[in-house]
Amino acid sequence: MAENGRAHQTVIKKYANRRLYHTGTSTYVTLEDLATMVQNGEDFIVYDARSGDDITRSVLTQIIFEQENKAGEDNLLPVAFLRQLIRFYGDSMRTMVPSFLEFSMANFAKDQDGLREKLAQSFGPSAFQQALQEQVRANMTFFGDAMKMFTGGFGPPAPPPGPASAAATPPAPVSGGSGAGDLDELKKQMADMQARLEALARK
Repeated sequence: MAENGRAHQTVIKKYANRRLYHTGTSTYVTLEDLATMVQNGEDFIVYDARSGDDITRSVLTQIIFEQENKAGEDNLLPVAFLRQLIRFYGDSMRTMVPSFLEFSMANFAKDQDGLREKLAQSFGPSAFQQALQEQVRANMTFFGDAMKMFTGGFGPPAPPPGPASAAATPPAPVSGGSGAGDLDELKKQMADMQARLEALARK
């Protein structure tokens, strides 16, 4: 299945001079072009032209870096979120972060599509833009609070606004001590948190 998925991806080659070559159109492209491809839903994979290594992750990260460096309201990543994300590098809970990020963003994207359609029909583009910004802020607040549930020691997170707030109540922190009992308790709490997140996503 993985090989079939890659067969439908556009291949981009990055050369030593940092130029990006689109093999589908036989043209050179920029990071802005790749950002537009992502926004249009076009999937691609980037290879180092010399070594053949898959460098898609680093190129996508560079696109985000370029977007975040732009002035204005286009910035998406709050400073507090960036600090929290950096803290997870080297943390014992870091293996859980990627799946949590994917889960959160997939559900936010799903909610965004519904919100976009309803508000565009009822109030026009300006109202949609304002409501979407509020939804982004609410989602990032919930996201940051949920991240704290992994690390503990930050105090009880504030629930997101709306009827789903009860579902976002975090489990009680793991009691002190060590051994198999603590590990079982941690697993139980993680399973409970996952169930709460899934219930919240269905709201």
